[in-house]
Amino acid sequence: MKKIEVVAAVIKSGNKYLCCKRGPKGETALKWEFPGGKIELGETHREALHRELKEELSLEVEIDKLLITITHQYKTFHLTMHCYVCTAGSTNYYLHEHVEARWLSKEEMSKLDWADADIPVLKKLSNVIR
Repeated sequence: MKKIEVVAAVIKSGNKYLCCKRGPKGETALKWEFPGGKIELGETHREALHRELKEELSLEVEIDKLLITITHQYKTFHLTMHCYVCTAGSTNYYLHEHVEARWLSKEEMSKLDWADADIPVLKKLSNVIR
C-alpha cells in the first residue's frame, strides 16, 4: 500500500478559514480540503507548507502551531497529514490546482463535502476555536 505524508494549512483570516475544492481526479476528487501537499525529501514541515501554498495558491502565511496529525487509510493509499494553524498575510489567492476556494466560517465549513482525512480536522477546530 502506498504511504503518503503531507502537510496541510488551516488558514485563518478574521473568523474565516480558507477551504479548497480538489480537482476531478483521484480518490478524493471534488472533495473539500485544507490546502497543502507532499513533503519533499529534506524539507521540514514548515518549508513544505510554505512551498505548497505558494505553488497551489500564490499565498503567503505565518505558520502559528501544529493543530493535529491525522492518519487515514483510503482505498488506494495510507495518508499521514500534519495540520498547522496559519494566519493569512492576505485574503487574495490564485487557484493553480484547486477548482474552487472560499473563505468560510466554521458553520459554513460544516456544510461542505470534505475529504475523509480532513473531517477530524474540522472536529478539532470545533473543540479548539469556540
